[in-house]
Amino acid sequence: MYQDQELMIRPIKYNDLPRLWELMCKDEKPEWKEWDAPYYEYKPTPYDVFMEKADTYVDSERFWGIEVDGILRGIVSYYWEHEPSKWLEMGIGFHEAPSWGKGLGTRALKLWMNHLFTTMPLVRVGYTTWSGNERMIRVGEKLGMTMEARIRKVRLYNGVYYDSIRMGILREEWEKTQATIL
Repeated sequence: MYQDQELMIRPIKYNDLPRLWELMCKDEKPEWKEWDAPYYEYKPTPYDVFMEKADTYVDSERFWGIEVDGILRGIVSYYWEHEPSKWLEMGIGFHEAPSWGKGLGTRALKLWMNHLFTTMPLVRVGYTTWSGNERMIRVGEKLGMTMEARIRKVRLYNGVYYDSIRMGILREEWEKTQATIL
């Protein structure tokens, strides 16, 4: 568990699952999906089907909840792009629009990056987004990340091609900047 004022990231517990389902899987057309890789198909998931994968979330190292003022508001996660070389990619999802635009995502990812670098022998941490999600690009910049790749016009959404953006930070860069990052 890591905390920054009213914001906390922590492992998901079994009693979080109904709220997690509500945030991630319940709605037919969730607003968060317009920003989180909207070019991938989304379908709501019935609660019983979601619960079949409960073990994926509960007490997972790879998937933690973001709590704001004691309420689960989103998730942080990671996956291995290539585990033997310690190439790790992270993600974040704030699933309710009232949580957006307040710096909460930057703070949550700062805590998550600190956790990842502190608990794993990583050389680099990064994430991938798309050029239509300017707020996510800005989060990376505020965290001291570098735009490492821009793959042009590979994300088709609503008839418009967007770029795929890869952001990253090396351990030594993180160690130099973490004390000064918002």
